[in-house]
Amino acid sequence: MGKFRRHWKAWLIGAIALALLGFVGGPWLYINVFSDPPAQELALGQGQAGGDAVPVDGSWTVSDGSQAGYRVKEILFGQDTTAVGRTSKVTGTVAIAGTKITSGTVTVDMGSVATDKSGRDEQFRNRIMSVSQFPAATFAFTAPVDFGSVPAAGQKATVKAAGQLTLRGQQKPVNVELSVVRNAATIQVQTSIPVAFADYGIPDPSIPGISTEDHGVVEVLLMLKKTP
Repeated sequence: MGKFRRHWKAWLIGAIALALLGFVGGPWLYINVFSDPPAQELALGQGQAGGDAVPVDGSWTVSDGSQAGYRVKEILFGQDTTAVGRTSKVTGTVAIAGTKITSGTVTVDMGSVATDKSGRDEQFRNRIMSVSQFPAATFAFTAPVDFGSVPAAGQKATVKAAGQLTLRGQQKPVNVELSVVRNAATIQVQTSIPVAFADYGIPDPSIPGISTEDHGVVEVLLMLKKTP
């Protein structure tokens, strides 16, 4: 009887240990083995110096190579991870005169934003962002942005800009930092905009087993080409 009791205790301890290993190790394996690593933050490419650059004055169109999305930290059953959504369905125009961006609006198709997990994307499109009701997010400049001087081809510049961000139908003023590089025929623009979910009426993205912070970041990388 004592031998049976010892075996029973050993079995129970082993079962508890396996359960704990599954609770902790399962999410670790899911995040680190079975999931793709989070995408890197959107960043400017290398500037290309040399040659005659297209004059900056005029209208510039958001073109192929542009991306936008979000970055939110998650805790999956005690394990830290990061959710990153991306889309290339970005449109818009920017007007430049002299050393200034005089106006511009960028629009993102929210229904096309996707991560590496279809279940997360379904939550994002329906419960969280209600894309059937609010299909687009926009950023619009609300004041001219002065660079002081026209960047040479290949030169990078950073400048502050005031704008209005619209998410889930809610409009809020934002101040952003634009990183810009001018190439011979294109202008790249990159920015990251912190977003507190409550400010835009965005429901708590957390679900049982997965909790998120109450804020995230909207990431944008634009490839602008001169409008013909």
